[in-house]
Amino acid sequence: MSSELTIPADLLPRDGRFGSGPSRVRDEQVQAIVAAQPRLLGTSHRQAPVKSLVREVREGLAALYSLPDGYEVLLGNGGSTSFWDAAAFSLVERRAQHCAFGEFGAKFAKATTTAPHLEASDVIEAPAGDVAVPLARDGVDVYAWPHNETSTGAMAPVVRPVGIGDALTVIDGTSAAGGLFLDPTQADVYYFAPQKSFGSDGGLWFALVSPAAIERIERIAASGRYIPETLALKNALDNSRLDQTLNTPALTPLVMMREQLAWMNGNGGMEFVTGRTAESARRIYTWADATQYTVTFVTQPSNRSQVVATVDLLPPVDSAQLRSALRSAGVVDIDPYRKLGRNQIRVGMFPSVDPDDVSALTASIDWLVEKSLT
Repeated sequence: MSSELTIPADLLPRDGRFGSGPSRVRDEQVQAIVAAQPRLLGTSHRQAPVKSLVREVREGLAALYSLPDGYEVLLGNGGSTSFWDAAAFSLVERRAQHCAFGEFGAKFAKATTTAPHLEASDVIEAPAGDVAVPLARDGVDVYAWPHNETSTGAMAPVVRPVGIGDALTVIDGTSAAGGLFLDPTQADVYYFAPQKSFGSDGGLWFALVSPAAIERIERIAASGRYIPETLALKNALDNSRLDQTLNTPALTPLVMMREQLAWMNGNGGMEFVTGRTAESARRIYTWADATQYTVTFVTQPSNRSQVVATVDLLPPVDSAQLRSALRSAGVVDIDPYRKLGRNQIRVGMFPSVDPDDVSALTASIDWLVEKSLT
């Protein structure tokens, strides 16, 4: 497939960014950064302007999720990777169970399994493209799994397992938050970084935490267990209640997230964002199921993500050549997850992506394949 093929302009997406993270940033978010100068940028995170910014973000998340009484929004520095380590110190008492059906669920499992103060984790695995679900087992006090597996495009239900007693459900929502529906009462901790649906930069984590999770955090903190200060969720809890972080945060991601939350909530909240992602998903999966040279990687329809679609390409269509031709036309970031090693495209469909752009993407692919094979 030649990169010299020129896709007709009327077929191309208006915005050709389909990254699975970092994701598309809306122009209004960039303008919000400009407007934050000079009142916010360069200001101490202990001062009123920044504390007000943090408060607005926390309130915006609480509104988006209609958080029940007693639930709180926590934030801290370091992203989801840092949160895995914090959870190993501050949420797991003895043993965790992990559902691993892709790269990121497996990484959290490794964090708790290798922690010297914890028992080896119980890991339930499923092959890439499928999902694993939790099972109640004796001795497990944290049940953890991803809501959406970014690497494979599979999404799992967030439902508290039957028979787990006072164990906590700890859900990785990094690529799901803001794009997939969540009943927050089914999770004790729903944590995520802001670079997917929220169109922000990485380097922060947020968590929606239940009263039971707060009690666990405070109890472990008081137990005498050694916890590094930056990984202590008790520090994050105390500072979040003051609308600040333990150490200095990057301000531009918070500004971008505040703007995105205002857009989301101002247009209808969860119904609005999930409506957009569901429509984008409907369009790409309908195309993939009906096209001769494509196969949807996640075979079970109920497991197909509404925010990250993975589609296998059949010979003679070559993913690398196709992506090169698209990139020359400004259509970018549909690369498959590198460790899967498949002849595949992976398309981010977060709320900032217009469903019409998804249709334009598939039309552009069809045009390239037809021209290259004739």
